[in-house]
Amino acid sequence: MSEGEESREAGKSGSLKERKKSEVGSPKSEEENNSGSDSYRDDIPNSELKTLPTANSKLPTETMEVHHHPQLEHKSKPWKEYLLEGFMIFIAVTMGFFAESLREHIGDNTREKEFAKALYTELKVDSVTAASKMQLRIEREKTLDYLYAYFKDSSLTTLPRTFYPAFTNLYIVNIYTFEPKDGILSQLKNSGSLRYFKSLALQKLLGDLSVSINNIRNRNDQEYQFFASPLKPFLLQHYDFNWLDQLRGSYPVTRSILNLIEPYLQSKRTIKGEVLNVATFNRTEAANIASCYKQMLLSSRSLQLTDYIAINHQILQELRKTYDMENE
Repeated sequence: MSEGEESREAGKSGSLKERKKSEVGSPKSEEENNSGSDSYRDDIPNSELKTLPTANSKLPTETMEVHHHPQLEHKSKPWKEYLLEGFMIFIAVTMGFFAESLREHIGDNTREKEFAKALYTELKVDSVTAASKMQLRIEREKTLDYLYAYFKDSSLTTLPRTFYPAFTNLYIVNIYTFEPKDGILSQLKNSGSLRYFKSLALQKLLGDLSVSINNIRNRNDQEYQFFASPLKPFLLQHYDFNWLDQLRGSYPVTRSILNLIEPYLQSKRTIKGEVLNVATFNRTEAANIASCYKQMLLSSRSLQLTDYIAINHQILQELRKTYDMENE
């Protein structure tokens, strides 16, 4: 063997030894090779590899059972059966309609009686109040007659005990004012509940009552305007409010002025008062103020208040007759 061949053999044997040492010294390489993505193929026989399904392979189809619905035979009914079914549907709808109508009728009757009772209570209270205001206004008209006669020719410096109670009456306004209540009536009109009252006479009276209430309120506004001017400036010029303060100090403050005057007149006590600014006191003007005020109150009482009381009385009678409220 030549030297070149020997050197090549020695190189091959040396490289084989180095390769074996590197394989023995690095066990991790085997593990890495065994953990590769295709390592599982070594454990699977070739015969089974060919039968594994792939992503693009088609699964074998299963034979599905088809259920056929039986054909039902629809036999035609006799015309009498169709007529009977239609008649039964008509009876059911009609009975439902009558049941609903009966329910609404019962509900309307209940609401009608409730509104009638509430209206009766409200008007009955107002009838008592209106009668009381009527009597107070008659007494006030007499007081204004007294002041009219006194302002014309009586002494303005030597005042009798009865003068200042009458003079104070000009200062009182609210206690003579009648304010009718119309809460139930307004509710009936605004909600359309007046239709519950089947009596045409009652519906007409309620309309007349509404007009009468508006007339009274307009008249109250006119009376207050007269009090604001000229009556109030006249009182500020000539009325002695010290007399009123002493009267209030003699009795409980909770009483109204009119209720203070009555016990004062019945007692023997005298509270002195005077007519202020006598030098500028115009007798004719003062007498005309008292007379004009009296005529205004008289007109309100004889027209608006009397009209309201009459209509109120008629409605109460109609409610008693229609809804049997004799014992209310």
